Amino acid sequence: MYAIIETGGKQVKVVEGQEIYVEKVNAADGETVTFDKVLFVGGDSTKVGAPFVEGATVTAKVEKQGRQKKLTVFKYKPKKNYKRKQGHRQPYTKLVVDKIDA
Repeated sequence: MYAIIETGGKQVKVVEGQEIYVEKVNAADGETVTFDKVLFVGGDSTKVGAPFVEGATVTAKVEKQGRQKKLTVFKYKPKKNYKRKQGHRQPYTKLVVDKIDA
């Protein structure tokens, strides 16, 4: 059984036992997070939401919080002596999917 959930403005396909990286979720390490924005549940029988599947939830455990590798943002305009260099590290949450209820 698998599901497609919405989190952090993105859609993620999840399977029980899978490790996923999503946009930062406000939860401490070891806590359980429940996602109720389930768009699709597949497996033996499929359920498609309009926009969400009623009564379907995905439970996951927070394994760690972290930040991705640094990206360099460089702005430049030729012949105008304009240059800006900036770095960015996007925060993420690593989750382990425990259970899909449909």
